[in-house]
Amino acid sequence: MSENWKNAKELISYSKGGITSKTIFKTKAMDAALFCMWKGTELSEHTSAREGLVIVLEGKGIFTLKGKKILMRPETIIHMEKNARHSLEAEENTAFLLVLFK
Repeated sequence: MSENWKNAKELISYSKGGITSKTIFKTKAMDAALFCMWKGTELSEHTSAREGLVIVLEGKGIFTLKGKKILMRPETIIHMEKNARHSLEAEENTAFLLVLFK
């Protein structure tokens, strides 16, 4: 597969009852990772030391950003400021790209 492009749908892989992540791209300007969350899993509230984007590929869930609930649906794009508190809940198997800027 080319180093400059990947088919995100082909990379999606769920772990029963768990959450998986894999680095997709890593450059001087950003890191991009694919997260796959099994239905019913959660990521508890935390912060990121960098600004980022969450791009939902498939599934359904709730992304809570600075106390505000955002529906996670395919094609949803969420901007996170540096150090913003956030958490995630997967209502269905949910896959998303996380892009963090350096």
